[in-house]
Amino acid sequence: MKKEILLPILMLVSAATLIFGCQKSELSRKGGDLMITEKTRMGRDTLEGSKSRGEQEYKKPDQATLKNKLTPVQYQVTQKEGTEPSFQNEYWDDKREGIYVDIVSGEPLFSSTDKYDSGTGWPSFIRPLEPGNIVEKEDRHLFTKRIEVRSKHGDSHLGHVFEDGPPPTGLRYCMNSAALRFIPKESLEKEGYGKYLKLFGGEK
Repeated sequence: MKKEILLPILMLVSAATLIFGCQKSELSRKGGDLMITEKTRMGRDTLEGSKSRGEQEYKKPDQATLKNKLTPVQYQVTQKEGTEPSFQNEYWDDKREGIYVDIVSGEPLFSSTDKYDSGTGWPSFIRPLEPGNIVEKEDRHLFTKRIEVRSKHGDSHLGHVFEDGPPPTGLRYCMNSAALRFIPKESLEKEGYGKYLKLFGGEK
């Protein structure tokens, strides 16, 4: 099957699992035909470049730039409200220390200090790192009511939030790895996110 036909089918199958709140799914782990083999590492550099975050505004590039810089999976997720397969994405079981930013704009979204294993196969967090960079809106797609999570400046579709998370928030931000870029704590200063070093015992 051609790639351009297969990708929307994969996204639709994965989105269906989210109807039930990102419930545990063996679909992507065992269904070889449903695996997206393309690594989302291509395009992991955020589109606004490496300029210090204190010297610029977070913003969404034009569509031509997005289509050129994002992988097909990243574009489908962030711009078309797609959903990547569970257990077959980059960050679902990543345990490194650092922060997660919007792949489109670079705005800080989540921290590994708030990440936990929800058993769903998607990266999950109990709270945002920067609540001001998160927009929550009602989503009635797929014949059910959910709360969609988007980035404020990049307007990227990130995932959904559910009220079944652990204490102290009781929330589960169920995100798509394809919408995120991970910055390890060792690179925070270099990447312009030095103020978040304090989360990991740093001086700033």
